[in-house]
Amino acid sequence: MDSIAIWFGESLGQYIPAELVTFIVSLLPVLECRGGIIVGRLLGLPLAETVFISVIGNILPIPFILLFIKKIFKWLKPTKYIGKAVCKIEEHAMKKSDALKKGEFLGLMLFVGVPLPGTGAWTGAMISTLLGIRIKKAILPIFLGVIMATVIISLIMYGIL
Repeated sequence: MDSIAIWFGESLGQYIPAELVTFIVSLLPVLECRGGIIVGRLLGLPLAETVFISVIGNILPIPFILLFIKKIFKWLKPTKYIGKAVCKIEEHAMKKSDALKKGEFLGLMLFVGVPLPGTGAWTGAMISTLLGIRIKKAILPIFLGVIMATVIISLIMYGIL
């Protein structure tokens, strides 16, 4: 993930402002706020600005995922090639759902907040939707998880830890 974030930072950073690159990277699945923090640091943005931009970028797509992912998956499943990918994404997300089944709020927050491969707001939102967790119950733990991941990565990237 680090190398992808660095590639985005180096490639896009030549043509568009560092703030916009950080925002774009934070919007993307897999990279999310963690990638945004890496890019912000790489491009020399101050910590507070990087954190703010990364959190906003990471949170922005989450309501849309919570509202529409089931409909999008249902629409894509019948297609020949994309349908297989959708099934694999669902399968992957559901394998990671055990942590959420026991304690929805804390499990979802920790799943999103602990910066490990395959975790994050996008996957957390998908899993919560597939498990039938109501949107109102999912938003806060996902948001707090994003804040948690942002703090952890910021402490590491800005040399505080």
